[in-house]
Amino acid sequence: MTGAWAKLLPPQVVQIALVLFLSFLIGFEREEHKTKTTHYAFGGVRTFPLIGIVGYVLALLAGPEVLPLILGFVVVGAFMLVSYRHKLSTSETSGVTTEMSGLLVYLIGAVVYQKLYWLAATLAVVGVLLLELKSALEKLTSRIAGEEIIAFAKFLLLSVVILPIVPNESFTVFDLNPFKTWLVVVAVCGVSYGSYVLQKVLGGRGGILFGALLGGAYSSTVTTIALARRAKAHRAPNVFAGSILAASGVMYARLVVLVLFFNPPLGERLAPGFLLLAALAGLSGWLLTRRKHQEDDGTSEVATKNPLELGTAFAFAAIFVGMLVLTRLASEHLGHRGVYGLAGIMGVTDVDPFILGVTQSSATTLHVAAIAIALAAASNNLIKGIYALSISDRATGRLSMWLLFGLAVLGLVPIALL
Repeated sequence: MTGAWAKLLPPQVVQIALVLFLSFLIGFEREEHKTKTTHYAFGGVRTFPLIGIVGYVLALLAGPEVLPLILGFVVVGAFMLVSYRHKLSTSETSGVTTEMSGLLVYLIGAVVYQKLYWLAATLAVVGVLLLELKSALEKLTSRIAGEEIIAFAKFLLLSVVILPIVPNESFTVFDLNPFKTWLVVVAVCGVSYGSYVLQKVLGGRGGILFGALLGGAYSSTVTTIALARRAKAHRAPNVFAGSILAASGVMYARLVVLVLFFNPPLGERLAPGFLLLAALAGLSGWLLTRRKHQEDDGTSEVATKNPLELGTAFAFAAIFVGMLVLTRLASEHLGHRGVYGLAGIMGVTDVDPFILGVTQSSATTLHVAAIAIALAAASNNLIKGIYALSISDRATGRLSMWLLFGLAVLGLVPIALL
């Protein structure tokens, strides 16, 4: 029966009903707003549906022509301008939100005629939410610093703007693919930025250990150096050394995630051993932090720095390309021993470019690549132990060094299983 009635009704009836409903939602919100203001306010539950109908009828009459619809938008905009000028004469602090809502309702009417019902409903709902959540949004802007907004914009620039326009094809004899290179940059920046945002949201809550775990997802080397420096101000070698160990454990889990994303077969080979190392380091670090005795609890926040710098991203891309070239040359001229030697050397610096370069290299087998990654991670743990010993107080430095040296040795065990 319902289907029969639907066939009897012209499609325009359903469209007009939808326009009236969506326009009424915005008009109702503005009508409620008018009751809370003492000065002039434009429109309400009658005006906004009328604007929506005007937009729909103009779209209907214009058909495929766009000019009449644009002229109608200009006319409605002129009425909005007159309304806004009148509003300013009654209150100097008046905003333009209601007038912009009127223009949105006009466009919703035109969108409904194009049968883009989902888009029309989305625009109406988003419009109502933005109008209704004014206080919450204004409070949010006071809580978020300007540099945080810039950081998010940088991430969007890296991932949404630059990535889609980078060519996805191989160049030179080294099979350098710009798209894959930049995808690596976006993935590493995304993991680091996610950890950074979580640290900022939590505001240091959770103590040194939790901050170290999040820092390990960003960079275990940077986290080790930051914790070693802070340890000088606290008599808490167990807390800081345990946290440093846990951060290095997170490094293994982070590497598994990244390698699985770019080279699933290689990631599957590394996952059992690396995840076991991550769990062992994390559990051991946690147990050690529980042994405080008479130590200062060292609950100060781990220093965090925004990882999203465009210069750093481009530098990472350049280093990544360099690692691809070096890995290819080492494999061709020195064999797998050359790749292993390069892995040991690269552990002294940031291991991400080398490890992710190995995942993209066509010159190394899965077996050689897996061993090279394990060697690079172990080498990185050794150098972090040296950093901790040289930067921190004696007790924390020595304990951290032995823990990281032990983790480095254990990190070589999976090689026998590869």
